[in-house]
Order: sequence, then structure tokens, then C-alpha cells
Amino acid sequence: MHLSAVVIPPCLRGFASDAPPDQAFDVALHGPQVARVQPVPGPVQGTLLSAFVDAHVHLDKNYAADSVGGAEGDLLTAIRRMDVYLAGEGASTLRARMERALEDAYACGSRALRTHLNWDGATPPPSLAVFTALQDAWRGRLELQWVSLIRLDFFADAAAADALARAVRAGGGVLGAFVYRNADIDALLHRVFSLAQRYGLALDFHVDEGLDADATGVHSIARLTQAFGLQGRVVCGHGCSLSAQPAVQALETLALCAQAGVHLVALPTTNLYLQGAWDATPQERGITRLKEALALGVSASIATDNVADAFYPYGSYDLFDSFGLGVQMAHLAPAQDALATITIHPAAALGLAWDGRIAPGCPADLVLLAARNGNALLTPQGRQRVVVRAGVALPLDSGAARTPLNAGPAPVQPPPHRP
Repeated sequence: MHLSAVVIPPCLRGFASDAPPDQAFDVALHGPQVARVQPVPGPVQGTLLSAFVDAHVHLDKNYAADSVGGAEGDLLTAIRRMDVYLAGEGASTLRARMERALEDAYACGSRALRTHLNWDGATPPPSLAVFTALQDAWRGRLELQWVSLIRLDFFADAAAADALARAVRAGGGVLGAFVYRNADIDALLHRVFSLAQRYGLALDFHVDEGLDADATGVHSIARLTQAFGLQGRVVCGHGCSLSAQPAVQALETLALCAQAGVHLVALPTTNLYLQGAWDATPQERGITRLKEALALGVSASIATDNVADAFYPYGSYDLFDSFGLGVQMAHLAPAQDALATITIHPAAALGLAWDGRIAPGCPADLVLLAARNGNALLTPQGRQRVVVRAGVALPLDSGAARTPLNAGPAPVQPPPHRP
């Protein structure tokens, strides 16, 4: 298979090239790998990306909005509603909801997802067994990871916390916690880091998901990451409070994150919906300081978070939709320069074998967008796509975001632009 006259954004080029950003390339695929990348005169026919990596989702909660309703800006209400819903649900409907999400994500071009699963105690929740079965069923198509999502105060009980960490290790998961203005926050986080070090676990936090300037969990986590030598193994999701803090304070925290190798994940859809006042048009956007983080060298990502549940009653598992919103919310122009936030950076956060850069020998797990330049990336026509997995174009149903393709020996080109 050949992909003809496509732009490969500079941040995704895994080969030596001093070609300009709008250089066209012919890309030859051989089986499940990229065989050759060759510059050609053009004209450009589309934009080639590596398949997406969604670093923060909630497979146990999605598609429940019709039953529970949207919480309309109230995080605690959303938590309560979903807790009740999950407690009364059986495994069969949970599996159906989870699998629907995986089908959507795969069709839209994702190759890996990390989901947070609600935990109430040291014993694994029923959702873990359902997830593990799906993890096996989807092996080779989607790389799936899970995180134990539990309140930070749970770690006050040393014996229970140790049992939790052992359960997470036994299940091949990532240790997580929900962190927000907790009493004794430093002592509790110290225990989490001690357990991670003892059991060889990576860490992934829901942290500072609010607009209170005195929420400083990200700073504490970055400091402890350095102290425990866990650089590159710690992820902070949300970090909304950084946007409410004085710039000097927030930038100091982000610089510390860069030094500590802490990954930062922004969740634009859910946090735009949940954060800020609902009695008037909100001025606070609810997104972390993504632009400043990237400028300081933080490995920052954009992820999907919630889909059709109490936290966010809209959306889908098309990560490129979240990317488009994040680019606009955080003013990440030009958009093509931010594409690492859904490819390279989340691949590093999840510790994936392939970093997402396109080069001869890399996996032929790709997304071919119709966009011929950066300005077209976020247009309805420009984001139409062909998804290629293991060198084969997926026979997708047509839709607003995807374009059908019959794979064959002829060169593959994105759909033409219409006037």
C-alpha cells in the first residue's frame, strides 16, 4: 500500500529531514510496517499522523447520561450520581458500554487507551474483571491500561493502602488517587509514592480538578516525583487549578513538572463543562495551563476523559474532537504544532513501545487526514480520515469524521476538497 503526497508534521517525523513543514512525502507500507518515506514534489493531498493515544478515559462510566443526566457544572453531584449508577449495574450491560467505547475509539483512529476504574476499597471492583476480559479480546488492536481511581484519604489506613497497592500490582494496573485540597495532603501523597516505589508501580492522579487557587496537589506530586526518583512514571490529569493561580506560582509548578518528568494531561471537554459558574457565561475555561506547560518542556497531552455520563453528557471517543477543542481553548496555534499532545506525549506517559514518530520500520498504525495544511486540520472536511491499522485501511462507515475506503493496490489518497 502507498500513501501518496502526504504531509508528515515535523513533530511526527522520526527520520532526519530539514524539509519544510509543508513538504509532501510518499509513504510505502509493507505488511504491518512503514517501509519507505520519500519526499516528492507534491501537491499535498493530506496529512499523515500516527494513530492516537488516549491517556485518560473512563470506560466504566460512559453512555450513562440518559439514565443519570448531566451534572451541569457540579463535580460532586456527578460523582454521587455515577456511584449510585455503577453500584446497581450488572456485568453484561457494563461490558456492552465498555465495548461500545472501544469500537468507537478504534474506528476513530486510537491505538491505545488508559482508563480509570472506580475503586471503593482495597478489593478490586467488578469493572476490573470486565475490563480484563476486554483487554484480552482487543489485544493486537488496542493497547489497554487501567488505573485504580480512589480518594486520596483512603491512604490514611496504612494496611488498607498496602492491600490496594498489592491488588493493583497483581492486576497489572497503575496506582491512582483523586487529589483535591486534602487535609494532610503531603503525608498521604508520601504514602502513595512509598507504595509505588515498594511495588514497582506507575502513578496516575486526578489532581486539582477545580478552580480553587489554593489547590496545589500538582506541585506536591512533582516534588515527590523527584524525591522518589520516579521521573517519567507519574501522570497528573486535570490540573485545572493552575489556571486560577497567579502566573508566577503556576509557572513555578510547571517548571518543576518539567524537571521531574511529570506528564500533564488536559481534559478540555469535561472541564469546560464542569468548571466555572453556570448562572452566567463562565469566564474561567477549566483547562490547565497547557500552552505554558508545552513552552516549558512539560510532556503534556490532551485526552477524552468522560463521554456521555454525568460528568460530560456529550461527546464520543474521537480523540481528534477533544484535540480540536483543546487547541482552541488553550490557544495552541498553529494546530499542527500541538499534534504531539495526542501522539508522542501520551505514548510516553503510557510507556508504550512505539513513541508515535513515523519512520521506516515503525508500525503502520496511521491516520490519514484530508487536511492539506494546518488551518484545515480543525475543519469538518479536513478532519475526515482514513484509519490504517497494521498496514490495512479500515472499512469504516461514512460519517462526519471518517471517510470509507476500499483498500487495494492503488495509492491511497484522502477525499478531495470540495469548493
